[in-house]
Amino acid sequence: MLDLGTLGGPDAFPGNGCANQRKGLVVEGSNTSSTPDPATGLFPNHPFLWENGPMIDLGSLGGNGAAVCANNRGQVIGGSSLADNPGACSEEIGGPGCHAFLWEHGVMQDLGTLGGDNSTAVWINDAGEIVGGADLPGSEVEHAFLWRNGVMTDLGTLGSSSRADAVNSKGQVVGTSRLLDRTIPPFRHAFLWETGGPMIDLNSLIPTNSRLELVEAANINERGEIFGQGVPARCFVDECGHLFLLIPCAEGTDDCGDPAGDTTATTQRTPVPAINSPTISPQRRLTPSGIMASWRARMAHRYHIRGLRVWPTD
Repeated sequence: MLDLGTLGGPDAFPGNGCANQRKGLVVEGSNTSSTPDPATGLFPNHPFLWENGPMIDLGSLGGNGAAVCANNRGQVIGGSSLADNPGACSEEIGGPGCHAFLWEHGVMQDLGTLGGDNSTAVWINDAGEIVGGADLPGSEVEHAFLWRNGVMTDLGTLGSSSRADAVNSKGQVVGTSRLLDRTIPPFRHAFLWETGGPMIDLNSLIPTNSRLELVEAANINERGEIFGQGVPARCFVDECGHLFLLIPCAEGTDDCGDPAGDTTATTQRTPVPAINSPTISPQRRLTPSGIMASWRARMAHRYHIRGLRVWPTD
């Protein structure tokens, strides 16, 4: 066990990290002082980076903040409040008044918003592309975004609001969008977005008589495999959530199997998992490779994901 220390205050908090975050690199937030800020009544907090040395204070956009994760290049994303509302990010990254940031080579950059007050960075790939959610003007609605080379792109929604949860090196983005005027649960669906195309409801890419509705796409890897949660009809995620994995077929393969056959989705009853660190069984925690092997072994059939050039299961 190694004590990483703090930035001068009583506490420090490690983050979950991104899947592509290099080994030994730790980011999140730490109190910078043991004296509460008179404006907020809270200990001031800054994002930090630690890697085989002293904890580095990444600064802020004028107020408080914390880091979310980093990529293999050591680029760090997170959220920070601005100088005119310093307490906004003291307790929750992405709270009212928070702006997403990118930190690189000692410089913190405000990623901005989609016209509203708030934005949240969730994931960064090794190309430095960032996804998350940002408010539209009026700050009543949040849309998923992709930030690339200084430009924040609105990815749209499947109805009313959305947030992106992961992006791979090909720029494929997955996340969750709330549906419009839905009167029965679930009230949101998982989505896939690719450059040049509209947001796609992942439920449109599976058999129509599937017993699951896909409500959250939590991650997508370099092979286009999408991991997330689904639910049986008229059910909430926190009551009867099941894990799902969509596995693409082989490059150049036209037939991914007969979707009209056995439509039992490959699932596992589970409490709501931590994104990027799913637990397959309450008795045994698997490694990422073990999770993938388990799902492949139990796949009942193949899903053709439009635009992904899908490949068959084992």
